[in-house]
Amino acid sequence: MDKKKTFLSKNIAVLRGWIQAAATLLTNIHIPNLWKGKIYQGSVKNVCVPGLNCYSCPAATGACPIGAFQAVVGSSGFKFSYYITGFFILLGVTLGRFICGFLCPFGWFQDLLHKIPGKKFSTARLKPLRYLKYIILIIFVILLPMLVTNSIGMGDPFFCKYICPQGVLEGAIPLALGNAAIRSALGKLFSFKCLILITVIVLSILFYRPFCKWICPLGAIYSLFNKVSFLSIKIENSRCIGCGQCQKACKMDVDVCKTPDHPECIRCGACIKACPKDAIHYQFMGKSCKKQNNSNQQS
Repeated sequence: MDKKKTFLSKNIAVLRGWIQAAATLLTNIHIPNLWKGKIYQGSVKNVCVPGLNCYSCPAATGACPIGAFQAVVGSSGFKFSYYITGFFILLGVTLGRFICGFLCPFGWFQDLLHKIPGKKFSTARLKPLRYLKYIILIIFVILLPMLVTNSIGMGDPFFCKYICPQGVLEGAIPLALGNAAIRSALGKLFSFKCLILITVIVLSILFYRPFCKWICPLGAIYSLFNKVSFLSIKIENSRCIGCGQCQKACKMDVDVCKTPDHPECIRCGACIKACPKDAIHYQFMGKSCKKQNNSNQQS
């Protein structure tokens, strides 16, 4: 067998970085608004973007799906968001947590932070914390906005308001820098959210994607579809030699050979790059995404 890796395997890390950068730019295309301290409110803002991206970001192209879901669940007139739920199902079935690995701006932010030189720590012994994001999804995204309401039946977007650090990073800080009135109105909640953001930043330098692993409700939703999504990770058992390099390369603590479509897999391609026998590749709707050359096919 020709030991040359496929084009995809050789270049996945570079391609992923560029795709993440492009996705972040497209998700936040109104960059001049960052200096104006104003939020884009055009008609496109009614459409959700795939990743976690604050609606209140001055540059935001569309709405954050978690924020949009909470807005409907917490409203006085509606208790269930058919549009957002359908959006989750469509993207989940099509791509699964590929969205987390390639299309989420806050995921890319954590990736960049983790590249900062310094001592790194494994999260393998902290696996039970992965269930925390499902608790956050159920309690802070669904139940509290639906059940804890004011006198006119409106519920707060509890996750966005009290937990999500992306709202401070993309929304509150840029708006405060560009708008004096907003700066003067900042209070204890802003300080509390800044503390959460700083904590996530520090943890992201030390651990790989702690927010994605332990906190993000959007990742929790997409993870439910990983085992049935059209895009999957395929292991060719005939080529696998059981070296364990794929498991060592996986920073999401997935045993790739045993559970390639584990709920925690973000389809980052680290296992594909690490495999010395080219036994791992992407698969979409049952068809291999691997690019073969003649020598591979003859081996």
